[in-house]
Amino acid sequence: MKPISIFILSLIFNLSFGQTKNLVTPEKIDNSVQKNHLNTVLFLDKVIALENLKESDLLKSMTLQEDKDLDIRVFMDNSLVNYLHEIDPALTTDELLKKGNYQFSFYVDGKLIYTENLNTGAGTAENKKLKTNFRIPLLSSNNEDSWGRYLWSRFYLANNGIDALGDGNHVLKIEIRPYLKSSTVKIGNIIAKGEINLIIPKKNIPERQIAIQSIKPNSGWKVSNDQFNVEKIRALNQKIAENRFKDITSIVVIKNDKLLLEEYFNHYERDSLNDTRSVGKSFASALTGIAIKDGYLKNEDQKLSEFYDLKSFKNYSPSKDNVTIKSLFTMSSAFEGNDENEDSPGNEENMYPTDNWVKFTLDVPMTENTIGKNWSYFTAGVVVTGDILDKNIPGGLEKYADQKIFKPLGINNYKWQYTPQHKISLAGGLKMNSLNFAKFGQLYKNNGVWNGKKLIDKTWIKKSFTNYFPDNKDFEGYGYLFWRKVYKVGNKSFEAYQCSGNGGNKIIMFIEIPLVIVITARAYNKSYAHPQSEKIVKEYILPAVYEQ
Repeated sequence: MKPISIFILSLIFNLSFGQTKNLVTPEKIDNSVQKNHLNTVLFLDKVIALENLKESDLLKSMTLQEDKDLDIRVFMDNSLVNYLHEIDPALTTDELLKKGNYQFSFYVDGKLIYTENLNTGAGTAENKKLKTNFRIPLLSSNNEDSWGRYLWSRFYLANNGIDALGDGNHVLKIEIRPYLKSSTVKIGNIIAKGEINLIIPKKNIPERQIAIQSIKPNSGWKVSNDQFNVEKIRALNQKIAENRFKDITSIVVIKNDKLLLEEYFNHYERDSLNDTRSVGKSFASALTGIAIKDGYLKNEDQKLSEFYDLKSFKNYSPSKDNVTIKSLFTMSSAFEGNDENEDSPGNEENMYPTDNWVKFTLDVPMTENTIGKNWSYFTAGVVVTGDILDKNIPGGLEKYADQKIFKPLGINNYKWQYTPQHKISLAGGLKMNSLNFAKFGQLYKNNGVWNGKKLIDKTWIKKSFTNYFPDNKDFEGYGYLFWRKVYKVGNKSFEAYQCSGNGGNKIIMFIEIPLVIVITARAYNKSYAHPQSEKIVKEYILPAVYEQ
Protein backbone atom coordinates (compact mmCIF):
# COMPACT_ATOMS: atom_id res chain seq x y z
CA MET A 1 0.00 0.00 0.00
CA LYS A 2 1.29 3.45 -0.88
CA PRO A 3 2.37 5.74 1.99
CA ILE A 4 -0.24 8.34 1.06
CA SER A 5 -3.00 5.71 1.36
CA ILE A 6 -1.72 4.60 4.78
CA PHE A 7 -1.72 8.22 5.94
CA ILE A 8 -5.31 8.78 4.77
CA LEU A 9 -6.57 5.59 6.45
CA SER A 10 -4.79 6.49 9.66
CA LEU A 11 -6.27 9.97 9.58
CA ILE A 12 -9.78 8.60 8.97
CA PHE A 13 -9.36 6.10 11.87
CA ASN A 14 -8.13 8.76 14.27
CA LEU A 15 -10.93 11.15 13.34
CA SER A 16 -13.49 8.37 13.70
CA PHE A 17 -12.05 7.33 17.08
CA GLY A 18 -12.07 10.94 18.25
CA GLN A 19 -15.75 11.23 17.38
CA THR A 20 -16.71 8.07 19.31
CA LYS A 21 -14.29 8.41 22.20
CA ASN A 22 -16.50 10.65 24.32
CA LEU A 23 -19.39 9.03 26.16
CA VAL A 24 -21.20 12.38 26.46
CA THR A 25 -20.88 15.63 24.55
CA PRO A 26 -19.24 18.25 26.78
CA GLU A 27 -19.97 21.94 26.63
CA LYS A 28 -18.18 23.95 23.97
CA ILE A 29 -15.12 25.85 25.17
CA ASP A 30 -15.69 29.48 24.20
CA ASN A 31 -14.06 31.43 27.02
CA SER A 32 -10.76 32.98 25.94
CA VAL A 33 -9.13 32.64 29.37
CA GLN A 34 -10.03 28.96 29.45
CA LYS A 35 -8.62 28.46 25.95
CA ASN A 36 -5.34 30.00 27.11
CA HIS A 37 -5.15 27.85 30.25
CA LEU A 38 -6.49 24.40 29.38
CA ASN A 39 -5.68 21.68 31.93
CA THR A 40 -4.71 24.29 34.51
CA VAL A 41 -5.64 25.11 38.10
CA LEU A 42 -5.77 28.89 38.51
CA PHE A 43 -5.77 30.77 41.82
CA LEU A 44 -7.92 33.82 42.66
CA ASP A 45 -8.36 36.03 45.71
CA LYS A 46 -12.05 36.72 45.12
CA VAL A 47 -15.13 35.14 43.61
CA ILE A 48 -15.28 35.96 39.89
CA ALA A 49 -17.86 34.62 37.45
CA LEU A 50 -16.33 32.90 34.43
CA GLU A 51 -17.68 35.47 31.98
CA ASN A 52 -16.01 38.27 33.97
CA LEU A 53 -12.65 36.55 34.44
CA LYS A 54 -9.60 38.35 33.03
CA GLU A 55 -5.95 37.38 32.74
CA SER A 56 -5.10 40.11 35.24
CA ASP A 57 -7.23 38.34 37.89
CA LEU A 58 -4.98 35.28 37.93
CA LEU A 59 -2.58 35.12 40.88
CA LYS A 60 0.99 33.93 40.97
CA SER A 61 1.52 34.97 44.59
CA MET A 62 -0.59 35.97 47.59
CA THR A 63 -0.51 36.31 51.37
CA LEU A 64 -2.51 33.47 52.90
CA GLN A 65 -5.03 34.71 55.47
CA GLU A 66 -7.70 32.39 56.81
CA ASP A 67 -10.36 35.11 56.93
CA LYS A 68 -9.85 36.06 53.27
CA ASP A 69 -10.89 34.37 50.03
CA LEU A 70 -8.81 31.79 48.19
CA ASP A 71 -10.55 30.39 45.12
CA ILE A 72 -9.45 28.05 42.40
CA ARG A 73 -10.79 27.94 38.85
CA VAL A 74 -10.10 24.63 37.10
CA PHE A 75 -9.96 24.52 33.30
CA MET A 76 -10.06 21.15 31.51
CA ASP A 77 -10.31 20.07 27.89
CA ASN A 78 -13.13 17.59 28.56
CA SER A 79 -15.77 16.71 31.15
CA LEU A 80 -15.18 14.41 34.09
CA VAL A 81 -17.45 11.64 32.77
CA ASN A 82 -15.39 11.43 29.60
CA TYR A 83 -12.15 11.26 31.58
CA LEU A 84 -13.66 8.44 33.65
CA HIS A 85 -14.83 6.75 30.45
CA GLU A 86 -11.20 6.60 29.31
CA ILE A 87 -10.35 4.66 32.47
CA ASP A 88 -13.14 2.11 31.98
CA PRO A 89 -14.98 2.29 28.63
CA ALA A 90 -17.31 -0.57 29.65
CA LEU A 91 -19.20 1.45 32.28
CA THR A 92 -22.30 3.55 31.65
CA THR A 93 -22.54 7.21 32.59
CA ASP A 94 -24.48 6.44 35.76
CA GLU A 95 -22.02 3.72 36.75
CA LEU A 96 -19.09 6.09 36.25
CA LEU A 97 -20.74 8.75 38.41
CA LYS A 98 -21.42 6.23 41.19
CA LYS A 99 -17.84 4.95 41.21
CA GLY A 100 -15.67 7.93 40.39
CA ASN A 101 -14.85 11.58 40.86
CA TYR A 102 -11.82 13.87 41.02
CA GLN A 103 -8.63 13.07 42.91
CA PHE A 104 -6.88 16.10 44.42
CA SER A 105 -3.19 16.08 45.37
CA PHE A 106 -1.66 18.92 47.40
CA TYR A 107 2.08 19.60 47.29
CA VAL A 108 4.02 22.12 49.38
CA ASP A 109 7.51 23.05 48.19
CA GLY A 110 7.58 20.01 45.93
CA LYS A 111 6.58 17.51 48.64
CA LEU A 112 3.29 15.62 48.44
CA ILE A 113 1.35 16.39 51.64
CA TYR A 114 -2.14 15.05 51.01
CA THR A 115 -4.13 13.16 48.37
CA GLU A 116 -7.88 12.67 48.46
CA ASN A 117 -10.32 10.85 46.22
CA LEU A 118 -13.39 13.03 46.47
CA ASN A 119 -16.57 11.38 47.68
CA THR A 120 -18.71 10.56 44.66
CA GLY A 121 -21.43 12.82 46.04
CA ALA A 122 -19.26 15.95 45.72
CA GLY A 123 -20.44 18.04 42.77
CA THR A 124 -23.57 17.62 40.67
CA ALA A 125 -24.03 14.84 38.13
CA GLU A 126 -24.95 17.34 35.42
CA ASN A 127 -21.75 19.32 35.87
CA LYS A 128 -19.65 16.16 35.80
CA LYS A 129 -21.27 15.15 32.52
CA LEU A 130 -21.00 18.46 30.69
CA LYS A 131 -18.72 21.00 32.35
CA THR A 132 -15.12 21.51 31.31
CA ASN A 133 -14.44 24.00 34.10
CA PHE A 134 -15.42 24.51 37.70
CA ARG A 135 -14.76 26.90 40.55
CA ILE A 136 -14.48 26.09 44.24
CA PRO A 137 -13.56 28.14 47.29
CA LEU A 138 -10.72 26.81 49.41
CA LEU A 139 -11.09 29.66 51.90
CA SER A 140 -14.16 31.87 52.05
CA SER A 141 -14.60 35.14 53.92
CA ASN A 142 -18.37 34.56 54.07
CA ASN A 143 -18.21 30.81 54.81
CA GLU A 144 -19.58 29.76 51.44
CA ASP A 145 -21.04 26.26 51.65
CA SER A 146 -18.92 24.14 49.33
CA TRP A 147 -17.12 20.80 49.31
CA GLY A 148 -14.02 22.79 48.35
CA ARG A 149 -13.75 24.33 51.82
CA TYR A 150 -14.04 20.92 53.47
CA LEU A 151 -11.41 19.53 51.11
CA TRP A 152 -9.04 22.36 52.07
CA SER A 153 -9.79 21.81 55.75
CA ARG A 154 -8.86 18.14 55.46
CA PHE A 155 -5.58 19.03 53.74
CA TYR A 156 -4.72 22.06 55.86
CA LEU A 157 -5.93 21.14 59.34
CA ALA A 158 -6.37 17.37 59.43
CA ASN A 159 -3.41 16.23 57.32
CA ASN A 160 -0.45 18.48 58.15
CA GLY A 161 -0.92 21.17 55.51
CA ILE A 162 -0.78 23.81 58.23
CA ASP A 163 2.61 22.51 59.39
CA ALA A 164 4.01 22.40 55.86
CA LEU A 165 2.83 25.98 55.32
CA GLY A 166 4.75 27.50 58.23
CA ASP A 167 5.95 31.10 58.46
CA GLY A 168 7.60 32.37 55.28
CA ASN A 169 7.23 31.69 51.55
CA HIS A 170 5.99 28.40 50.12
CA VAL A 171 4.90 27.00 46.77
CA LEU A 172 1.52 25.29 46.85
CA LYS A 173 0.78 23.00 43.91
CA ILE A 174 -2.50 21.22 43.20
CA GLU A 175 -2.88 18.33 40.78
CA ILE A 176 -6.24 16.90 39.72
CA ARG A 177 -6.84 13.47 38.23
CA PRO A 178 -9.93 11.31 37.65
CA TYR A 179 -10.36 8.14 39.69
CA LEU A 180 -12.64 5.10 39.61
CA LYS A 181 -13.20 2.76 42.53
CA SER A 182 -14.64 -0.71 42.12
CA SER A 183 -12.68 -3.70 43.39
CA THR A 184 -9.56 -1.56 43.03
CA VAL A 185 -8.91 2.15 42.61
CA LYS A 186 -7.87 3.22 39.13
CA ILE A 187 -6.29 6.64 38.63
CA GLY A 188 -6.26 8.52 35.33
CA ASN A 189 -3.73 11.02 34.03
CA ILE A 190 -3.45 14.60 35.28
CA ILE A 191 -6.31 16.67 33.87
CA ALA A 192 -5.34 19.97 35.53
CA LYS A 193 -2.55 21.36 37.67
CA GLY A 194 -1.33 24.70 38.93
CA GLU A 195 0.74 26.37 41.60
CA ILE A 196 0.97 29.59 43.57
CA ASN A 197 3.51 31.20 45.86
CA LEU A 198 1.97 31.63 49.31
CA ILE A 199 3.32 34.09 51.86
CA ILE A 200 2.56 33.00 55.42
CA PRO A 201 2.86 35.93 57.85
CA LYS A 202 4.33 35.38 61.30
CA LYS A 203 1.87 35.85 64.14
CA ASN A 204 2.98 37.83 67.17
CA ILE A 205 1.62 35.94 70.16
CA PRO A 206 1.86 37.50 73.65
CA GLU A 207 4.02 35.60 76.15
CA ARG A 208 1.06 35.17 78.52
CA GLN A 209 -0.66 32.97 75.91
CA ILE A 210 2.44 30.79 75.47
CA ALA A 211 3.42 30.49 79.14
CA ILE A 212 2.41 27.33 80.97
CA GLN A 213 -0.63 28.04 83.08
CA SER A 214 -0.16 27.57 86.81
CA ILE A 215 -2.53 25.27 88.67
CA LYS A 216 -4.77 27.34 90.94
CA PRO A 217 -5.81 26.18 94.43
CA ASN A 218 -8.93 24.12 95.15
CA SER A 219 -8.73 21.89 92.10
CA GLY A 220 -9.91 18.87 94.08
CA TRP A 221 -6.73 17.04 93.06
CA LYS A 222 -3.33 16.52 94.60
CA VAL A 223 -0.86 18.48 92.48
CA SER A 224 1.99 16.56 90.87
CA ASN A 225 5.61 17.63 91.33
CA ASP A 226 6.77 15.54 88.36
CA GLN A 227 8.91 17.29 85.79
CA PHE A 228 7.86 17.65 82.16
CA ASN A 229 9.27 19.17 78.98
CA VAL A 230 8.35 22.82 79.36
CA GLU A 231 9.33 23.76 75.81
CA LYS A 232 7.03 21.13 74.32
CA ILE A 233 4.03 22.47 76.23
CA ARG A 234 4.96 26.07 75.39
CA ALA A 235 5.10 25.09 71.72
CA LEU A 236 1.68 23.48 72.07
CA ASN A 237 0.26 26.59 73.72
CA GLN A 238 1.68 28.76 70.95
CA LYS A 239 0.03 26.64 68.25
CA ILE A 240 -3.30 26.89 70.04
CA ALA A 241 -2.86 30.67 70.37
CA GLU A 242 -1.95 30.93 66.68
CA ASN A 243 -5.13 29.01 65.85
CA ARG A 244 -3.04 26.28 64.25
CA PHE A 245 -4.85 23.95 66.61
CA LYS A 246 -8.40 25.26 66.41
CA ASP A 247 -11.22 25.45 68.93
CA ILE A 248 -9.34 23.76 71.78
CA THR A 249 -10.88 24.77 75.11
CA SER A 250 -8.93 22.80 77.72
CA ILE A 251 -6.16 20.28 78.34
CA VAL A 252 -5.84 18.38 81.62
CA VAL A 253 -3.17 15.77 82.35
CA ILE A 254 -3.33 13.43 85.35
CA LYS A 255 -0.13 11.49 86.09
CA ASN A 256 0.06 8.93 88.89
CA ASP A 257 -3.35 10.09 90.14
CA LYS A 258 -2.13 13.69 90.51
CA LEU A 259 -2.84 16.84 88.52
CA LEU A 260 0.16 17.64 86.32
CA LEU A 261 -1.25 20.09 83.76
CA GLU A 262 -4.41 22.19 83.72
CA GLU A 263 -4.77 24.70 80.90
CA TYR A 264 -7.70 26.58 79.38
CA PHE A 265 -8.07 28.36 76.05
CA ASN A 266 -10.50 30.41 73.98
CA HIS A 267 -12.26 32.04 76.95
CA TYR A 268 -12.89 28.77 78.82
CA GLU A 269 -11.90 28.35 82.47
CA ARG A 270 -12.00 25.82 85.29
CA ASP A 271 -15.73 26.13 85.96
CA SER A 272 -16.79 26.06 82.29
CA LEU A 273 -19.14 23.21 81.41
CA ASN A 274 -17.94 21.45 78.27
CA ASP A 275 -20.35 19.93 75.78
CA THR A 276 -18.33 16.85 74.93
CA ARG A 277 -21.06 15.18 72.86
CA SER A 278 -20.50 11.40 72.64
CA VAL A 279 -18.04 11.32 75.52
CA GLY A 280 -21.23 10.85 77.53
CA LYS A 281 -21.85 7.47 75.88
CA SER A 282 -19.12 5.96 78.04
CA PHE A 283 -21.14 6.89 81.13
CA ALA A 284 -23.86 4.56 79.79
CA SER A 285 -21.34 1.74 79.94
CA ALA A 286 -20.34 2.64 83.50
CA LEU A 287 -23.94 2.85 84.71
CA THR A 288 -24.80 -0.50 83.16
CA GLY A 289 -21.85 -2.16 84.86
CA ILE A 290 -22.96 -0.71 88.19
CA ALA A 291 -26.58 -1.76 87.61
CA ILE A 292 -25.46 -5.34 86.93
CA LYS A 293 -23.37 -5.29 90.12
CA ASP A 294 -26.42 -4.05 92.06
CA GLY A 295 -28.65 -6.74 90.58
CA TYR A 296 -30.97 -4.54 88.51
CA LEU A 297 -29.83 -6.29 85.32
CA LYS A 298 -28.65 -9.89 84.99
CA ASN A 299 -25.81 -9.21 82.56
CA GLU A 300 -25.00 -7.50 79.27
CA ASP A 301 -26.08 -10.56 77.29
CA GLN A 302 -29.73 -9.88 78.04
CA LYS A 303 -31.78 -9.43 74.88
CA LEU A 304 -34.17 -6.69 73.79
CA SER A 305 -37.00 -9.24 73.80
CA GLU A 306 -36.65 -9.41 77.60
CA PHE A 307 -37.56 -5.72 77.89
CA TYR A 308 -39.83 -4.90 74.91
CA ASP A 309 -42.66 -6.42 72.89
CA LEU A 310 -40.77 -5.95 69.66
CA LYS A 311 -43.67 -7.16 67.50
CA SER A 312 -45.50 -3.96 68.44
CA PHE A 313 -42.87 -1.89 66.65
CA LYS A 314 -42.34 -1.42 62.92
CA ASN A 315 -40.06 -3.64 60.84
CA TYR A 316 -40.20 -6.58 63.20
CA SER A 317 -37.96 -9.53 62.45
CA PRO A 318 -36.97 -12.46 64.71
CA SER A 319 -33.35 -11.28 64.67
CA LYS A 320 -34.40 -8.12 66.50
CA ASP A 321 -35.41 -10.27 69.48
CA ASN A 322 -31.80 -11.42 69.79
CA VAL A 323 -30.14 -8.00 69.94
CA THR A 324 -28.19 -7.85 73.21
CA ILE A 325 -27.16 -4.96 75.42
CA LYS A 326 -23.57 -5.97 74.66
CA SER A 327 -24.15 -5.63 70.92
CA LEU A 328 -25.58 -2.14 71.45
CA PHE A 329 -22.50 -1.22 73.50
CA THR A 330 -20.09 -2.59 70.89
CA MET A 331 -22.01 -0.96 68.01
CA SER A 332 -22.65 -4.35 66.42
CA SER A 333 -26.39 -4.81 66.94
CA ALA A 334 -27.13 -5.33 63.20
CA PHE A 335 -29.78 -2.61 63.19
CA GLU A 336 -29.83 -0.65 59.94
CA GLY A 337 -28.33 2.28 61.77
CA ASN A 338 -25.10 4.02 60.83
CA ASP A 339 -24.41 7.58 61.93
CA GLU A 340 -21.61 7.81 59.38
CA ASN A 341 -24.08 7.30 56.52
CA GLU A 342 -26.62 10.09 56.11
CA ASP A 343 -28.86 7.76 54.08
CA SER A 344 -29.06 5.19 56.87
CA PRO A 345 -32.60 4.85 58.32
CA GLY A 346 -31.19 4.72 61.85
CA ASN A 347 -28.88 7.72 61.51
CA GLU A 348 -29.07 9.80 64.70
CA GLU A 349 -30.08 12.92 62.76
CA ASN A 350 -33.32 11.13 61.85
CA MET A 351 -33.96 10.39 65.52
CA TYR A 352 -33.65 13.84 67.09
CA PRO A 353 -36.71 15.45 65.40
CA THR A 354 -39.01 12.60 66.52
CA ASP A 355 -41.12 12.73 69.68
CA ASN A 356 -40.00 9.31 70.97
CA TRP A 357 -36.38 8.30 70.50
CA VAL A 358 -36.84 4.79 71.90
CA LYS A 359 -39.72 4.05 69.52
CA PHE A 360 -37.68 5.48 66.65
CA THR A 361 -34.86 3.08 67.45
CA LEU A 362 -36.98 -0.02 67.87
CA ASP A 363 -38.77 0.79 64.59
CA VAL A 364 -35.47 0.69 62.67
CA PRO A 365 -35.20 -2.41 60.43
CA MET A 366 -32.49 -5.03 60.84
CA THR A 367 -29.74 -5.83 58.35
CA GLU A 368 -28.60 -9.29 57.32
CA ASN A 369 -25.44 -8.90 59.43
CA THR A 370 -24.70 -11.28 62.28
CA ILE A 371 -25.31 -9.64 65.65
CA GLY A 372 -22.02 -8.88 67.38
CA LYS A 373 -19.83 -9.12 64.27
CA ASN A 374 -20.05 -5.95 62.17
CA TRP A 375 -19.24 -2.56 63.72
CA SER A 376 -21.54 0.33 62.77
CA TYR A 377 -21.77 3.49 64.90
CA PHE A 378 -25.38 3.63 66.10
CA THR A 379 -26.16 6.36 68.63
CA ALA A 380 -29.85 5.47 68.84
CA GLY A 381 -28.96 2.07 70.29
CA VAL A 382 -27.38 3.74 73.30
CA VAL A 383 -30.63 5.64 73.89
CA VAL A 384 -32.39 2.28 74.24
CA THR A 385 -29.87 1.10 76.84
CA GLY A 386 -30.68 4.21 78.85
CA ASP A 387 -34.37 3.40 78.64
CA ILE A 388 -33.73 -0.17 79.83
CA LEU A 389 -31.76 1.14 82.81
CA ASP A 390 -34.35 3.79 83.67
CA LYS A 391 -37.20 1.25 83.69
CA ASN A 392 -35.34 -1.36 85.75
CA ILE A 393 -33.73 0.83 88.41
CA PRO A 394 -36.01 1.94 91.29
CA GLY A 395 -36.22 5.72 91.33
CA GLY A 396 -35.00 6.03 87.76
CA LEU A 397 -31.65 6.45 86.03
CA GLU A 398 -31.02 10.14 86.71
CA LYS A 399 -31.11 9.77 90.48
CA TYR A 400 -29.11 6.54 90.25
CA ALA A 401 -26.34 8.20 88.23
CA ASP A 402 -26.07 10.97 90.79
CA GLN A 403 -25.85 8.51 93.69
CA LYS A 404 -23.54 5.98 92.07
CA ILE A 405 -21.14 8.12 90.03
CA PHE A 406 -21.37 11.86 90.54
CA LYS A 407 -21.68 12.14 94.32
CA PRO A 408 -18.92 9.57 95.03
CA LEU A 409 -16.62 11.45 92.64
CA GLY A 410 -17.47 14.79 94.24
CA ILE A 411 -19.15 16.09 91.08
CA ASN A 412 -21.97 18.51 91.81
CA ASN A 413 -22.17 20.69 88.70
CA TYR A 414 -23.19 18.81 85.56
CA LYS A 415 -25.96 18.91 82.97
CA TRP A 416 -27.58 16.09 81.03
CA GLN A 417 -29.21 16.16 77.63
CA TYR A 418 -32.80 14.89 77.83
CA THR A 419 -35.06 12.82 75.59
CA PRO A 420 -38.51 14.15 74.60
CA GLN A 421 -39.87 12.17 77.59
CA HIS A 422 -37.51 14.19 79.81
CA LYS A 423 -35.40 11.17 80.62
CA ILE A 424 -31.63 11.58 80.60
CA SER A 425 -30.11 10.68 77.26
CA LEU A 426 -27.05 8.46 77.28
CA ALA A 427 -26.45 9.25 73.60
CA GLY A 428 -24.19 12.14 74.58
CA GLY A 429 -24.27 15.80 75.49
CA LEU A 430 -23.34 15.41 79.18
CA LYS A 431 -21.72 18.68 80.29
CA MET A 432 -19.13 18.96 83.05
CA ASN A 433 -15.92 20.83 83.70
CA SER A 434 -12.64 19.34 82.55
CA LEU A 435 -11.37 18.33 86.00
CA ASN A 436 -14.54 16.34 86.61
CA PHE A 437 -14.21 14.53 83.30
CA ALA A 438 -10.68 13.69 84.44
CA LYS A 439 -12.15 12.10 87.59
CA PHE A 440 -14.20 9.76 85.44
CA GLY A 441 -11.09 8.81 83.48
CA GLN A 442 -9.07 8.24 86.64
CA LEU A 443 -11.88 6.09 88.08
CA TYR A 444 -11.40 3.71 85.16
CA LYS A 445 -7.63 3.98 85.44
CA ASN A 446 -8.02 2.93 89.11
CA ASN A 447 -10.01 -0.17 88.06
CA GLY A 448 -13.24 1.30 89.40
CA VAL A 449 -11.97 2.45 92.80
CA TRP A 450 -12.24 6.05 94.05
CA ASN A 451 -10.95 7.15 97.45
CA GLY A 452 -10.78 3.52 98.52
CA LYS A 453 -14.38 2.75 97.54
CA LYS A 454 -15.23 0.38 94.69
CA LEU A 455 -17.73 2.05 92.33
CA ILE A 456 -17.35 -0.23 89.29
CA ASP A 457 -16.25 -3.86 89.21
CA LYS A 458 -12.77 -4.46 87.85
CA THR A 459 -14.13 -7.23 85.62
CA TRP A 460 -16.55 -4.78 83.99
CA ILE A 461 -13.73 -2.36 83.25
CA LYS A 462 -11.70 -5.18 81.73
CA LYS A 463 -14.63 -6.04 79.46
CA SER A 464 -15.06 -2.37 78.61
CA PHE A 465 -11.38 -2.09 77.69
CA THR A 466 -11.43 -5.12 75.38
CA ASN A 467 -11.41 -4.80 71.60
CA TYR A 468 -14.15 -6.93 70.04
CA PHE A 469 -13.18 -6.36 66.40
CA PRO A 470 -10.23 -7.06 64.09
CA ASP A 471 -7.56 -4.37 64.29
CA ASN A 472 -6.72 -2.47 61.09
CA LYS A 473 -5.12 0.83 60.14
CA ASP A 474 -8.46 2.62 59.78
CA PHE A 475 -10.16 1.18 62.86
CA GLU A 476 -8.13 0.26 65.92
CA GLY A 477 -10.96 -1.25 67.90
CA TYR A 478 -13.95 -0.68 70.15
CA GLY A 479 -15.00 -1.95 73.58
CA TYR A 480 -18.10 -1.25 75.67
CA LEU A 481 -18.63 2.32 74.38
CA PHE A 482 -14.89 3.05 74.62
CA TRP A 483 -12.64 3.49 71.59
CA ARG A 484 -9.30 1.70 71.41
CA LYS A 485 -6.42 3.86 70.20
CA VAL A 486 -2.68 3.20 69.93
CA TYR A 487 -0.51 6.32 70.07
CA LYS A 488 2.90 5.84 68.47
CA VAL A 489 5.75 8.08 69.62
CA GLY A 490 9.14 7.31 68.17
CA ASN A 491 9.62 3.56 68.36
CA LYS A 492 7.17 3.12 71.23
CA SER A 493 3.45 2.37 71.17
CA PHE A 494 1.03 3.40 73.90
CA GLU A 495 -2.31 1.60 73.96
CA ALA A 496 -5.26 3.54 75.33
CA TYR A 497 -9.02 3.36 75.60
CA GLN A 498 -10.84 6.64 75.27
CA CYS A 499 -14.18 8.36 75.49
CA SER A 500 -14.55 10.34 72.29
CA GLY A 501 -17.02 13.01 71.22
CA ASN A 502 -17.78 15.25 68.25
CA GLY A 503 -15.56 18.33 68.22
CA GLY A 504 -12.37 16.52 69.20
CA ASN A 505 -13.35 15.83 72.82
CA LYS A 506 -11.39 13.07 74.57
CA ILE A 507 -10.90 11.33 77.90
CA ILE A 508 -7.86 9.11 77.29
CA MET A 509 -6.87 6.34 79.70
CA PHE A 510 -3.55 4.64 78.93
CA ILE A 511 -3.23 0.95 79.69
CA GLU A 512 0.47 0.57 80.52
CA ILE A 513 1.46 4.04 81.74
CA PRO A 514 -0.07 6.03 84.66
CA LEU A 515 -1.63 8.74 82.54
CA VAL A 516 -5.11 10.19 81.95
CA ILE A 517 -5.53 13.02 79.45
CA VAL A 518 -8.61 15.18 78.92
CA ILE A 519 -8.96 17.38 75.85
CA THR A 520 -12.09 19.45 75.36
CA ALA A 521 -12.81 21.22 72.10
CA ARG A 522 -15.66 22.72 70.14
CA ALA A 523 -14.63 21.90 66.56
CA TYR A 524 -18.03 20.31 66.02
CA ASN A 525 -18.53 18.55 62.68
CA LYS A 526 -15.06 19.61 61.49
CA SER A 527 -12.89 17.10 59.66
CA TYR A 528 -9.84 18.19 61.64
CA ALA A 529 -11.42 17.79 65.08
CA HIS A 530 -10.21 14.32 66.04
CA PRO A 531 -6.93 14.33 64.05
CA GLN A 532 -5.77 17.50 65.77
CA SER A 533 -6.61 16.18 69.25
CA GLU A 534 -4.71 12.98 68.51
CA LYS A 535 -1.80 15.01 67.15
CA ILE A 536 -1.70 17.08 70.35
CA VAL A 537 -1.39 13.87 72.37
CA LYS A 538 1.12 12.17 70.09
CA GLU A 539 3.43 15.06 69.26
CA TYR A 540 3.22 17.24 72.36
CA ILE A 541 1.71 15.78 75.53
CA LEU A 542 3.17 12.27 75.48
CA PRO A 543 6.70 13.42 74.58
CA ALA A 544 6.46 16.18 77.19
CA VAL A 545 5.15 14.28 80.20
CA TYR A 546 6.35 10.74 79.66
CA GLU A 547 10.10 10.15 79.52
CA GLN A 548 11.13 8.21 76.43
